[in-house]
Amino acid sequence: MRGLTVWLTGLPSAGKTTIANAVAEQLDGPVQVLDGDEIREFLSNGLGFTKADRDTQVLRVGWVAKTLATHGVTVLASLVSPYADARDKVRALHGEAGVDFYEVHVATPVEVTRERDVKGLYARAYAGEIENFTGVQDPYEAPVSPDLRIDTQHETVAESAARVLELIHPTTALRAAAGTPKETR
Repeated sequence: MRGLTVWLTGLPSAGKTTIANAVAEQLDGPVQVLDGDEIREFLSNGLGFTKADRDTQVLRVGWVAKTLATHGVTVLASLVSPYADARDKVRALHGEAGVDFYEVHVATPVEVTRERDVKGLYARAYAGEIENFTGVQDPYEAPVSPDLRIDTQHETVAESAARVLELIHPTTALRAAAGTPKETR
């Protein structure tokens, strides 16, 4: 049984992890959310925020996602992953393993992400306390042709999650849209 990977990419505070968690709540079977911040703490501790370090982080998480998916896990990876070439390499890793990979661009405008920033990272980046911050000093290369583009500025978390579910599991999406939670076991 093969799993799959949904790769949620977007600016910091765009809503990637919130959407990933909402999708995970609706799925049956083995599901794993891979949050970029948590992975950085445990798997990529010591990496900085240069392009090379960011690409290393993305490729590490991509390898973990692919490995889990080959064992039947639905993986929801939420990482800024600002560079298109690194995301393309992760897609290729999945393709080589015969694992479905869906790139979801959480396309929240930077003005909105700054307002949502509960950690105060944007303010610190603008004050010069954080270097190489995506959306401030570093670019974010938006996907040209993602499998799905979500504008969280104009839809609720539930609506965004339902769209992801429709992409990967149409019958699960119908249950989520009806507001029926998955059965507890």
